[in-house]
Amino acid sequence: MPKISSKGEHMPASPIRKLTPYADQAKLEGKKVYHLNIGQPDIETPEIMLNAIKSIDFKVWAYTPSEGTLSYRKKLTEYYNKLGYNISPENIIVTNGGSEAITVALQTCLDSGDEVIIPEPFYANYNGFACMGDVIVKPILSHIENGFALPPISEFEKLITEKTKAIMICNPNNPTGYLYSNDELSELKDLCIKHDLFLFSDEAYREFCYDNREFRSPMHLEGLDEHVIVLDTVSKRYSACGARLGCMITKNKEVINSALKFAQARLSPGMVAQIAGTAAVDTPSSYFEEVNQEYTERRNILVNSLNKIDGVFCPNPGGAFYVVARFPIDDADKFCQWMLEKFSYNNQTVMMAPATGFYSTPGAGKDEVRLAYVLNKQDLKEAMVCLEKALLEYPGRTESKKLKAESL
Repeated sequence: MPKISSKGEHMPASPIRKLTPYADQAKLEGKKVYHLNIGQPDIETPEIMLNAIKSIDFKVWAYTPSEGTLSYRKKLTEYYNKLGYNISPENIIVTNGGSEAITVALQTCLDSGDEVIIPEPFYANYNGFACMGDVIVKPILSHIENGFALPPISEFEKLITEKTKAIMICNPNNPTGYLYSNDELSELKDLCIKHDLFLFSDEAYREFCYDNREFRSPMHLEGLDEHVIVLDTVSKRYSACGARLGCMITKNKEVINSALKFAQARLSPGMVAQIAGTAAVDTPSSYFEEVNQEYTERRNILVNSLNKIDGVFCPNPGGAFYVVARFPIDDADKFCQWMLEKFSYNNQTVMMAPATGFYSTPGAGKDEVRLAYVLNKQDLKEAMVCLEKALLEYPGRTESKKLKAESL
């Protein structure tokens, strides 16, 4: 029998999706499953975006330019320049989702065997994208006790070798919801300049910052133009995950020119998605104000409910729509599977993502779970009741390691 590639053998399964067969079986058994495992919001996509699709009148569904249509890139330039990025359409390559933006950036900037430092826990697919490019992830551990703040720069310094080419951050963070401060970004800037590193900034959750906290991008920092590569998507901003439309932004001309060759190899991003994306830039600010308020309320329900459960600790995130919580359990993977296979309360159960898949360090996150507050408030409340009952019944429950939330 022909043998698959070593990449195929080592490609990690998604902790977000790998338990789907168990959820499907639970539904076949008549259980209601609360999906807190995946960042698929139930927020409605802006009407202006959907109307643009309904109004399409082209006669030929044709290829678009590999870098994306000029009309879309011009519209994106308006959006980013309102944020103070000071870019032009030539600084943008449109991609098939944020995922392709990440893979193109890695392939453009890192050779096989090169290293990228990523604070963990991190978006699980970074591991997969690195595997695809033969890139080595060097994780640097952040801790739940301080809300997953950026680790000290001295810890980054310890990991830098001649093979280190980049640092990757996600801000606000998936999976922790942590929002990096301007001071933390400034420290990263100095580090990248000192060691001549790229700084990949995944900004998929830029719009979702809470408690009047301000989003800051490395694009706002002077002297870093040749180092910063922003990775973005419409998926979360407009609740349009199925559009599969993202982009990569950089003022580094050599990076753009090289990335374009990878974009040409995959031909082009979709026409329909770009038509919708062009319209989406004109989404009224009231849409985001309402969505932000809704997510704030959902976050408060989730975090407060979790911290009231005996043995559970959950930091209060500053952005995105995720939390990583510590549970009194022996093994997060076993617990999340048990929830779907063995447990129900009033014929209901909860699907979550074990946090182990968001770490690269072996054994890390074994008693942690990621939850996405993407369901309506009533469903979140019901899911929290269900979870509290489950933790009382779970046979692998451990001694409480509860921390005081107010100590953060």
